[in-house]
Formats: sequence, structure tokens, C-alpha cells
Amino acid sequence: MKCQNCGFVNKPESKFCKKCGKPLVVEPLWKPSLAWHLKVIAIIYICLILIFFLLNYLLKPFMRQLPPEITPWLQKK
Repeated sequence: MKCQNCGFVNKPESKFCKKCGKPLVVEPLWKPSLAWHLKVIAIIYICLILIFFLLNYLLKPFMRQLPPEITPWLQKK
């Protein structure tokens, strides 16, 4: 690992430069931006909404088969 301060080549596992003593900082390859976070959150919300409506659509036939004793509030008076 090359020191950003003095340019000395250190061992890859070193945390400090052997020549100047400065800490060797490995910069992340990619840092997500605010726009990226917003896109991910939007995609998650859209997926959750689609799953909700899909399950609602698929489970309607089963909800119709409930006996009236279980759902007395749905009975017409």
C-alpha cells in the first residue's frame, strides 16, 4: 500500500506508514449518493405496494369462502 503523504510503499496489512508514520487510509471504491439512496427507497416502496395489491388480488377468492359466523360484521341485516 502506497502512502498518500510521502509515497513510500508499505506492506498491504500496514495501518501506518513505516517512513513518515501517518495513518494509511484506504478510501472506499464507491460511496452512495443521496440520489442513489432515494432511488433504492423508491424501488423498495414500489415493490411493497405491488406485493400488497398482488396478494390482495390473489387472496380475494379465499376471503369469499369464509363462513358468516367468522365475520358477523359483514352480514347484511
